[in-house]
Amino acid sequence: MEYQTIIGLEIHVELKTKTKMFCACLNDPDEKRPNFNICPICLGHPGTLPVINREAVKKVIKTGQVLNCQLPQFSKFDRKNYFYPDLPKGYQISQYDEPFCINGYLDIDDRKIRIRRIHLEEDTGRLIHEKEGSLIDFNRAGIPLMELVTEPDIHSGKEARVFAQELQLILRYLAISDADMEKGQMRVEVNISLMPKGQALSESNFGTKVEIKNLNSFKSVERAVDYEIKRQTETLESEKKIIQETRGWNDVRGETFSQREKEEAHDYRYFPEPDLPVLCLGVSEILKEIKKEIPELPSQKRKRLKKEYQLDEKSLELFVQNKDLGEYFEKVVSEFESGLLKEKLSKLIKLSANYLITDLQGLLQGKNIDGQDFLITPENFSEFITLIEEGKISSKIAKMVLKEMFKTGADPSNIIEKKELSLITSQTEIENIIKEVISKNQKAVEDFKKGKESAITFLIGQVMSISKGKASPEIVSKTIREILTKNK
Repeated sequence: MEYQTIIGLEIHVELKTKTKMFCACLNDPDEKRPNFNICPICLGHPGTLPVINREAVKKVIKTGQVLNCQLPQFSKFDRKNYFYPDLPKGYQISQYDEPFCINGYLDIDDRKIRIRRIHLEEDTGRLIHEKEGSLIDFNRAGIPLMELVTEPDIHSGKEARVFAQELQLILRYLAISDADMEKGQMRVEVNISLMPKGQALSESNFGTKVEIKNLNSFKSVERAVDYEIKRQTETLESEKKIIQETRGWNDVRGETFSQREKEEAHDYRYFPEPDLPVLCLGVSEILKEIKKEIPELPSQKRKRLKKEYQLDEKSLELFVQNKDLGEYFEKVVSEFESGLLKEKLSKLIKLSANYLITDLQGLLQGKNIDGQDFLITPENFSEFITLIEEGKISSKIAKMVLKEMFKTGADPSNIIEKKELSLITSQTEIENIIKEVISKNQKAVEDFKKGKESAITFLIGQVMSISKGKASPEIVSKTIREILTKNK
């Protein structure tokens, strides 16, 4: 029997706010000193009262608007009651039946993945397990945590990965969160089940659901789903039952493993949080304020960059994924002279993209292009690209010039003049170098006369080496051929 995969995602995102969700403690999950950013409120001391973080609420609503969600007129917070050592109050302030955002969607490969809800809650503390016992760091307790729940509209590991990646990109464009999975700022949990193909896609036909936790990378999301599809298929084919359970992911072994069975849903005894007011989301001024803050989104940027610059798919996606690099690229292009012929401008744009993606990325070595240590101005980079396009420097010299620009921030023309890197334009000087190379490499000359084209490439390389890259490869190639053909 063939099976249809049914997948829903639960994604938790730590919001980028100055303070925690219900108190004035700093929201700094990277704080190395344990239990440093804490207070009686986030520790749940008796008699303390929470105060809602307005910025966190705005960020959730902004996310909902971008993801095409409906915004109910009213929303409230609830107490989710359960006991665990990292939960100091003995309950978590969360949202149950009246979240901020409902019934949205995100387009993935021209298909709508529906979003059931987006709600806001507080994060828990962090457990540190040691040989002697377990320790608790409450720095993370109370950090604003947004939870997004999809409908079971995803059908493969690749689709789950692409959804999570696109969501991360949107969150970064909106400055909602850095959403770094390795740091736990974005956590993806997968609910997966199988059902026989051909049946109607309704929950009554879905198979037994298995939840996968501890996925700390997009690659792990895809691999875990693919493994679980294979495991559940093999289980069903052997006429065994799928157990409703929570499973972890072993990245080294590439397989899921059972953590605990879930026979019934937990009863968290939700009830309205008595210390917080019901929120009215129909306040038009707040919504207008939020809409003004929404920037160009990744999907919009893809379409615009493709239309304006005719970039290839690889370059296009890199400039969308790396927002700062994309913005720098557009600043460089804007520095080119107005009124250029379309053909020349197109060549300059392509050269700019190539050098930014390859050579400059190599110099950056993972650092950010908008950091204080990055010294190359868009004006200087556009001048550098123009010098290459006009044939005033070779590709070899271009690498040397760019490296010096990266190191000092100097103007490329000044670097070329100071280091005497200008191309050799004297035909006599080029011919003299070629004659020297020919006299020292008679075997290559004979090979060329026998019809071996590779010999020309070798001779050109020798000339470029002696000229230290300052001879034009085009002129060198033409002149070598003329001299060798003449002497045949």
